[in-house]
Amino acid sequence: MAAGATIHTFDVELADVDRGVYESLTLRVARHPSETDAFMMTRVLAYCLEYEEGIAFSEGISATEEPAVLVRDLTGAITAWIEVGAPDAARLHYGSKLAGRATVYTHRDPVKVIAQWAGKRIHNADRIVVHSFDPGFIDAATGALERRNTLTVSVTEQHLYLQLNGTSAESDLHTHPAAPLGR
Repeated sequence: MAAGATIHTFDVELADVDRGVYESLTLRVARHPSETDAFMMTRVLAYCLEYEEGIAFSEGISATEEPAVLVRDLTGAITAWIEVGAPDAARLHYGSKLAGRATVYTHRDPVKVIAQWAGKRIHNADRIVVHSFDPGFIDAATGALERRNTLTVSVTEQHLYLQLNGTSAESDLHTHPAAPLGR
């Protein structure tokens, strides 16, 4: 954990009907001093939306050799590289080569995020997916953030319903291909 990090706790009820995932989770999230609320909220949602055995947060913004969220198999090998925000092409290239799959969750304009990768070498770029939310969704969620949070995340037919500390928000879960990109 980074020095000066603020710990946020999330008691999560997850119901992802699309994937058949139903879990009750308690997440302790260390928020680096330079990390925005929007980045942290997107990181928590990426964790929930990708939840499977072996998933974990990395050290967040301060981790230079790992993504925001990753999945490891029982041997410790990374099987999913899950970036948040607007990672550069080199990180995606590295992560895609290292893991069985790579994906990005962004709270930013996905068109601009994808455009920055144009013409750059990214391993298996045609298999990388970028997920984004409706404009204003992440802002609505961050407005309800506290140090201790009660979060309900429900997904059905690629539509996300969120309740955070009594505040409700919903968004389509948009999926954008990262390709065509230079390889």
